[in-house]
Amino acid sequence: MLTRNDLIEHFHTGCKKPDQLRLGLEWEQFTLNAKTGEPLPYHGDVGVFALLNGLIAEFGWSPVFEEENIIALHRTRKDGTEQAISLEPGGQIELSGGLHKDIEALKAETAEYNAELKIVGDKIGIMFLPLGFIPNKSREDFHYVPKPRYEIMKKYMPKRGSKGADMMLRTCTVQVNLDYMSERDMARKFKVSLALQPLATAIFANSRIVDGKDSGFQSYRSQVWLDTDPDRTGVLPFVFRSDFGFAHYAEYALKVPMYFVKRDGHYIDTAGESFLAFMEGKLPQLPGETPKLKDWEDHLSTLFPEVRLKRYLEMRGADSVPLERTGDLAQLWSDLLYQEENLARAEHMIKDWTAEDVTKMRISVPKTGFDTPLPAGGILRDLMAELHVSPGILARAEENRK
Repeated sequence: MLTRNDLIEHFHTGCKKPDQLRLGLEWEQFTLNAKTGEPLPYHGDVGVFALLNGLIAEFGWSPVFEEENIIALHRTRKDGTEQAISLEPGGQIELSGGLHKDIEALKAETAEYNAELKIVGDKIGIMFLPLGFIPNKSREDFHYVPKPRYEIMKKYMPKRGSKGADMMLRTCTVQVNLDYMSERDMARKFKVSLALQPLATAIFANSRIVDGKDSGFQSYRSQVWLDTDPDRTGVLPFVFRSDFGFAHYAEYALKVPMYFVKRDGHYIDTAGESFLAFMEGKLPQLPGETPKLKDWEDHLSTLFPEVRLKRYLEMRGADSVPLERTGDLAQLWSDLLYQEENLARAEHMIKDWTAEDVTKMRISVPKTGFDTPLPAGGILRDLMAELHVSPGILARAEENRK
């Protein structure tokens, strides 16, 4: 039977030695019919299924099935890194890249993947749009990918906020994943990255146009997340505790309502139920049964705070951006979290910030971007030089706004 200690130990198993620290990128793009500009259906000659089959035939990807549907691809590259391609609810395609020691290797992998997409897309008649929010399509224009997990989310999310369908269908993000060396190292990196996530939102804001009009927001994708599901989103106050550690995140996750349990390849709808009740054998859908570690991993994947803990840390504050800027996100967080001098400097800068301070910034930044006020005065833009962020990252962010 799974215990609380088992749940906490799962995070401990993510601890890496200093020479094992790696970076990984996850990058989403909209898939559209090149002739009509319409979001792709799953089936059809110009559809998501055809795109996945093209990648299999042309570039050696292997399919992952749910029933008769291909819902993901995977591949081992020549350098031994493992890659995956997955589908978001509205047919958005996502690269889950390999783990890399340096930025250049990460950028090379992402460019290789993007070139493959374009080759197959051009043959079929598909184009790809790396934006945080679809600029000129409604929810009704999209087709849900046939994944049972998304059917469960589609039914449950309207109970917890008005923008859940928009998040699922009309948003794309890019995120970078980083390792930690110990529980203490995780806590330092989590606090710094959570406090500075609004900065990433401002730098990579790329979703101003909504329904064909200027929304007044620099990152409408970020705004959507403010009204999606408060149980599993936002800024986590306990991260700012001096004693924050793995146990606090585990307790938080236990309190977040479940979405599903997967058994024998099938999804069981448990939306709104308690994982803690599951651990006690009291889940109504599976009476007397207790969870496996894979159930815990699945549940962790349904939490969507601005920074997410698995056996690594996920930075979740950025809009999707074009290929040439994806490496900037990895560079930003690698510089801040993997260089001790920079991490210590950032810790000192935010040492007096509270969860309330960061939440206020989080609520403001979708509209105010770099002009978002800081807790002790000044604006987000002021942090760039103080944190020693590469000037090139800021320059490309400014160019994107023109």
